[in-house]
Amino acid sequence: MTEEVWAKLEPLLPPRPEHPLGCHNPRVPDRKAMEAILLVLRTGMQWQALKATGICHPSSAYRRFREWTEAGVFREFWRLGLVAYEQMRGIEWKWMSLDGAMTKAPLGGQKTGPNPTDRAKKGTKRSLLTDGRGTPLGVVVAAANVNDHKLVEATFDSVRVRRPKPSKGTPQHLCLDAGYDCQAVRQWGDKFHLQLHIRPRRPPATTAKKSRRKKARRWVVERSHSWMNRFRRLLVRWEKREDTFLAMVHLALGLITWFHFLLR
Repeated sequence: MTEEVWAKLEPLLPPRPEHPLGCHNPRVPDRKAMEAILLVLRTGMQWQALKATGICHPSSAYRRFREWTEAGVFREFWRLGLVAYEQMRGIEWKWMSLDGAMTKAPLGGQKTGPNPTDRAKKGTKRSLLTDGRGTPLGVVVAAANVNDHKLVEATFDSVRVRRPKPSKGTPQHLCLDAGYDCQAVRQWGDKFHLQLHIRPRRPPATTAKKSRRKKARRWVVERSHSWMNRFRRLLVRWEKREDTFLAMVHLALGLITWFHFLLR
């Protein structure tokens, strides 16, 4: 972990609890525990495999991970990254993109279901909203067999910062793929005054030649999903609990926000 990221993350950690008897083993330093959590997130290794690394004992790392999850550390780390990004560069609300991605979940658990693209094996889905540059703004987790269009409203509700209201001078566009081509999504977009750009399920027989003036915009959310899949713990979900899996997702999104858009 770099010094810049640790400086942003350390102030969010809850205070060290005091043992009532004061006679327990020395507490593992918070930075070592965080480095062990990052190693699990990045490589996808099992918690018990931390014994071979010597960084931190598996039980200590997982216990600290649960403590920080309940304290909302990883969610707040992501939110502060978005606040800093808004102050330094400004969130590009004009063009947003939303899409879902399905991954394997061999152990099952909360918010998992049969994956229709993987022979009905257990899987989970991430619904991700990004701004025009691909910065992750909101995310929700659902079973793999939940339709994408049913997660649109929940994904927008999960945005960690306040979204400005669109106006005539500053309209807000939302790019979606064919999985969102339904009347319910269009009615929702009209309710929140969003200009939707949905790829049709059945393109016209005579496809017009694409104008060079039109810029491709939906690809940024696909790139953000690709960045998330580089964290192997998200590519294959091993957490049975929804809160621990969401904590891993929030930590990954916080790292993406800080590394790719602020500290580069």
